[in-house]
Amino acid sequence: MKVSSSLKSLKRRHPDCQVVRRKGRVYVINKTNPRYKARQG
Repeated sequence: MKVSSSLKSLKRRHPDCQVVRRKGRVYVINKTNPRYKARQG
């Protein structure tokens, strides 16, 4: 999982990426290709 200060560029890496808020943190998840997971902060 990548940790980044801005998720906008990581969301654009793949069309299936979704930005999700969980427990006060912002994540990028991708069901079809899990190697695009990322977290903000």
